[in-house]
Amino acid sequence: MGAGKTTLIHALCDLLRVDDAVGSPTFAIINEYKSAAAGIIFHMDWYRVKDETEAVQAGCEDCVDSGNFCFIEWPEKIMVVLPLHILNVFLEITSDTKRRLIAKFA
Repeated sequence: MGAGKTTLIHALCDLLRVDDAVGSPTFAIINEYKSAAAGIIFHMDWYRVKDETEAVQAGCEDCVDSGNFCFIEWPEKIMVVLPLHILNVFLEITSDTKRRLIAKFA
């Protein structure tokens, strides 16, 4: 919590020329943005998702299977709906003003 996940996704959306307001989908679970560079982008927050059934009912699996960019906060909560090959990005708090970003293909 508070590592900067939404801030990172906001920066990525800026690079992809999203004009929509980018914010945390904590309660909505899924936010959809329109990008001039990438079409539709899905931003999901799975922190409050209890299980795979809830994720599927919320439409998470459909978003993941859409072929669109999907930026997912707390993906480890429902890994079963993710494809085999993904880019994991980890944020580590190193101080009040600094973060370490680690990216790994899985």
